[in-house]
Amino acid sequence: MYLIIVGAGDIGSPLIEIATEAGNEVVVVERDPERAERAAQRYDCLVLEDDATVKETLEEAGTDRADALVSTTDHDATNVMVCLLGTELGVPDIVSVVHGPQHMTLFDRIGVNTMGNPQRLIAEYLYRAVERPAIVDYMSVGERAEVFEIRVASDAPVAGMTVQAAAEAGHLAEDMLIVAVEREDVDDPITPRGMTNLQAGDLLTVYSARGAVPEVTDVFGHYEDHNIGNSPRDEDAGE
Repeated sequence: MYLIIVGAGDIGSPLIEIATEAGNEVVVVERDPERAERAAQRYDCLVLEDDATVKETLEEAGTDRADALVSTTDHDATNVMVCLLGTELGVPDIVSVVHGPQHMTLFDRIGVNTMGNPQRLIAEYLYRAVERPAIVDYMSVGERAEVFEIRVASDAPVAGMTVQAAAEAGHLAEDMLIVAVEREDVDDPITPRGMTNLQAGDLLTVYSARGAVPEVTDVFGHYEDHNIGNSPRDEDAGE
């Protein structure tokens, strides 16, 4: 792919690294001289030290052949302007970071794919690591549901049971689904079936419509405080 990335700061730099390492052709637009120089030295890409809110700059960056334009600056006003210009110049896929939730509707009107405040997403991830230490990784799905990874403890109610037996015993509710099982002595993840045995030490990928609330994680042997956490997601899940 031919990618134009606007901004080489805290968000843009990791994106540049990922995109270049994946073999994409990347052009970076960064108006700050120090950031532009750093990006040019670190990454295999073309760096334009210029203002991306100027139409001619984006044209120089190659919008006529770009597959995507990603705006990652710290300012929503700048990101909006970049996206508007990208739309005008016919870039097929435009993505932007949005720092202020109140600005989301504006980006939606433009028809831009957005990623909400990344700092808040990181903060929520870190808080979840403290609030639910049993969760290895997670992803929110809608308002309540979550997909998360959790390891089966040796004293877990489901340890040694098949998926079917665990469901029949009431350990796996109807709104839960074990998506994958990773086992130390097995190279590839196991796609679980009814007769798949759940062993202590297994790393499970689980979907739960209620999220990773304690009532759900208990069945995998992680008995956390059921009163922990007062986030809206937890309160909703308990309704």
